[in-house]
Amino acid sequence: MDSGGPDGGQQTTADAARITVIGVGNTFRGDDGAGPAAVARLRARMPPDSTPGGVRTVCCDGDPARLTDLWTDAALAVVVDAARAEPACPGRVHRLEPGAGATWPVRTTSSHGLGLGYAVALAHALGRLPGRLVVYAVEGADSSLGEGLTPVVAAALEPLAERIRAEIARAAAAPPDERRD
Repeated sequence: MDSGGPDGGQQTTADAARITVIGVGNTFRGDDGAGPAAVARLRARMPPDSTPGGVRTVCCDGDPARLTDLWTDAALAVVVDAARAEPACPGRVHRLEPGAGATWPVRTTSSHGLGLGYAVALAHALGRLPGRLVVYAVEGADSSLGEGLTPVVAAALEPLAERIRAEIARAAAAPPDERRD
């Protein structure tokens, strides 16, 4: 497994990944690195010899074109990203699953440039959304320059990795007609 070269640190257990988990973020911006850190914890929980076939884990900077490429043709794409909310509750995790035809707010900027809403809108317009898209948004406390997560965000990642692992197991066990692909 590559730890972060040009391929974004991909780990693939099958050539055609039916399930893709994408950690979005910048590990040099504090809690904005929650997505890649969650993927690292998931990888530790699911060593290659026990990972269900067809599961790919990857990290990405959040560029909409890259996100669209990563989740195209996936039956399930799970995206983990840092988020801001008002009122803030750092470490709180939100699970979002937009249904078919759902629209997300498109903001012109985010800590990743154009943002996840723009990526969803772009993929929708291009017909490149995954069969199912699940987003786990982790509320951050500090996204200033520097490596490392705040303790409250770091503490949220082990339970989140377990939630994602369970999500993968359910999707992998679903009969083909329930996979929505």
